[in-house]
Amino acid sequence: MNNGFRYTLEKEDIVNYMKLSDEEKLNWLEEIVSFTEKALTPEEKKVRDHFRNNRETVKNNEEQ
Repeated sequence: MNNGFRYTLEKEDIVNYMKLSDEEKLNWLEEIVSFTEKALTPEEKKVRDHFRNNRETVKNNEEQ
């Protein structure tokens, strides 16, 4: 990937997440959404919303 960012998790982090209850996972998600809304600038939110609203399905590096 030449643009954007890369995010990796350790196997232990994934296993620990899988052990969370559904309610704990939803609470985690709510916290991430709240943090993101506070952290992003209006311009960054505009870019995010653009990508959310203009998705195209890509499979094997080919547009469908």
